[in-house]
Amino acid sequence: MLPHLDRKLLRDLKRLKGQAAAVSLVMACGLAMLIMARSLIHSLESTRAEYYQTNHFAEVFVPLKRAPNHLAEQVRALPGVATVQTDLSVPVTLDLPGLTEPASGAVRSLPDFGEPELNRLFLRRGRWLSPGARGEILVGEAFAEANALNPGDTLTMLLNGRRQVFRVAGIVLSPEYIFESRPGAALPDARTYGIFWMPYKEVATAWDLYGAFNRLSLTLAPGANERPVIVALDQLLRPYGGLGAYGRKDHPSHIRVTDEIRVLTILSIGFPIVFLSVAAFMTNAVLTRLLALQREQIAILKAFGFTNRAIVVHYLKFAFVMVVAGLTLGLLGGVALGHQLVVMYRLFYRFPDLHFRLDGGAVGIALGVALGAVTLGVLDAVRRAARLPPAEAMRPEPPANFRPAFIERIGIAKLLSHSFRIAVRNLERRPAQAAFTVAGLALATALLILPNSFKAGIHEVLDFQWDVVQRQDLNLGLVEPSAARLAHELAQLPGVTSLEPTRNAAVRIHFQGRSRQIGLRSLLIGGQHSRAVDHAGREITPPTDGIIVSAKLAAVLGAKIGDTLLLEALEGRRPVAEVKLRALAEDFTGIAAYMELHAISRFLGEGDVITGASIGLDMSRRAAFLAALRDIPRVSTVAIKETMRQSFRETTAKSMGLIQSIYLTFAVIVAFGVIYNNARISLAERARELATLRVVGMTQREVGAVLVIELVVLALLAVPLGLLLGTGLTTVIIGSINTETIRLPLVFTTYTYTFAVVVVLVASTLSALVVLRKLNQLDLIAALKAPE
Repeated sequence: MLPHLDRKLLRDLKRLKGQAAAVSLVMACGLAMLIMARSLIHSLESTRAEYYQTNHFAEVFVPLKRAPNHLAEQVRALPGVATVQTDLSVPVTLDLPGLTEPASGAVRSLPDFGEPELNRLFLRRGRWLSPGARGEILVGEAFAEANALNPGDTLTMLLNGRRQVFRVAGIVLSPEYIFESRPGAALPDARTYGIFWMPYKEVATAWDLYGAFNRLSLTLAPGANERPVIVALDQLLRPYGGLGAYGRKDHPSHIRVTDEIRVLTILSIGFPIVFLSVAAFMTNAVLTRLLALQREQIAILKAFGFTNRAIVVHYLKFAFVMVVAGLTLGLLGGVALGHQLVVMYRLFYRFPDLHFRLDGGAVGIALGVALGAVTLGVLDAVRRAARLPPAEAMRPEPPANFRPAFIERIGIAKLLSHSFRIAVRNLERRPAQAAFTVAGLALATALLILPNSFKAGIHEVLDFQWDVVQRQDLNLGLVEPSAARLAHELAQLPGVTSLEPTRNAAVRIHFQGRSRQIGLRSLLIGGQHSRAVDHAGREITPPTDGIIVSAKLAAVLGAKIGDTLLLEALEGRRPVAEVKLRALAEDFTGIAAYMELHAISRFLGEGDVITGASIGLDMSRRAAFLAALRDIPRVSTVAIKETMRQSFRETTAKSMGLIQSIYLTFAVIVAFGVIYNNARISLAERARELATLRVVGMTQREVGAVLVIELVVLALLAVPLGLLLGTGLTTVIIGSINTETIRLPLVFTTYTYTFAVVVVLVASTLSALVVLRKLNQLDLIAALKAPE
């Protein structure tokens, strides 16, 4: 047999099931996002850590030109170094049947016998390379899936200009390529770029590198500091063309996963806070008005001997039931959405075994946060009700101070209906209650701004990056820096309408103790292809005596226009020079620095040398151009703009789009929940008053208009505030999730605000219809009976 108060609790819940369900649903949205995001963070972090440990992922990496194998012993002797591994990495061009555009990749070497000490591969399908065998190759999973390659298939490659056919032995994964992308590219293109592994002897023979290496990886001794080891490596490998050592935290693949975790961390905090704040407002409204309606019941309970504590616990249980319902729904929703996102992550984060792992700590945090939110929302009101002396609580609540409303005092009341005056007078009599309702509606409106701003930002990146900044049709990269006259040869290829040579270089940029290893890109004065533009979309003319950097890079370095940066080349003669920061470029993928083409040549101390070209193409002759390009062995990479745009849509945009869809759905649910809850509570609270109005002669329509007008007035006050609040919230969240690899611009469109207003309007209309239906069913005799 349930205790008396628990039976009363069940009756109250049954009577207020609509309002309780609305609160639980809003709470569930916030908790689902919290559980989903925190569990995804746990899934990515734990899976990555296990992968790194199991496959012995290195901690420091060094690309270089060429060094003899015996140099590895000197590296091992450096203080702080534990394990050292050397290998080869060479560019390769592929000939894939059915693929019109050129494909390329990198071939990495494996020991001829045994497995590597570091960066070990994971065999997904097929078999390992046979010891001593030739003509076999291992293929990265992303490329294999994009091109439908299976063990036993053949693959034609151009190794150092020589065409060779290899048989695919197995499909593999590597901890170095969790996120496979072309070097220097922020986006993947698995269809035209892949990673491959071959025995050391075969790679070295093809590229005349036998007895040498051009990649070095190592792990640190326990307790060793990474920075001194990197400095020592740079000094030791500088004569051998070292391109600058870097730690795991700066590894391109590691950065991409870390950035995704950072985005999830921000979203796991920002959105749940707002959602649970709305839930706290709603819970406060439900409990406050329930307590006002049950003053006499509280008095009777106290008269029968129930203590203040028992009454407080009873009403807190009402709130906690909504928390339990919200947590249950949130847990189920968070797990379901988490599974859906993990399926998407598998498309471009290549782990041996990535599964959704529920974070038990996140569930505990969700429970604690939800309990804390509703307790703070209702505890003060419950305490005040419980402290009422029985004699005072038995009396009806003192009537509010009736006085003419503001519209009546200024003399325009006669122009308005009785229903309008009653509604406005009621709002003025309860300003605190009206303020709480407006705050809840404003937060619900604010939540509708961010998802559509996300969507607009994605479209802006697609248009800005590949139409405003990069106006060429494709970019070519060369195997080695070559004389500028090669540009004239490329310009003669079929379909080329314009060509601009490019010179990119690996550099390290320093400012006040901060540094970044980046690509330095060339710009042409008056160039029509790649441009640097500022935050207002204006083209920046490349200076002849300074440098332009990404706005994000400047923020990372803490530099501003006019500051002097230290530029250190990581190739050739490795010159170092001080350069003035002349302008900040707006871009949304990666971070980079830009200099005028001839200024780069002067800085590097070389003549007219290029590393690639950007090309405008007559697309009707694209097939002929690509066919002719296959006969130029010095071209190692081809990046076609439309292919990169499509890749962005299928990876980053798809990921952000799915998250945007989830949050938009939740935001709409919250908006409907808040408005419906307010309308139902208003009806329950004023049933006696509305019944009285019907008895004294007002029509059903006039009485219903009182509630509708109150709802409309509150919505009109809340929507502008919500739009303003949503703009600020969006600015903070989008600014927080922007990373060095991918960023979203802050875009507010007419559609963004119109959508929020329309959702509130539709929610208000549907809620009003529900309330009017309930009002039509109101039993006037029952409503007018004394509560006792």
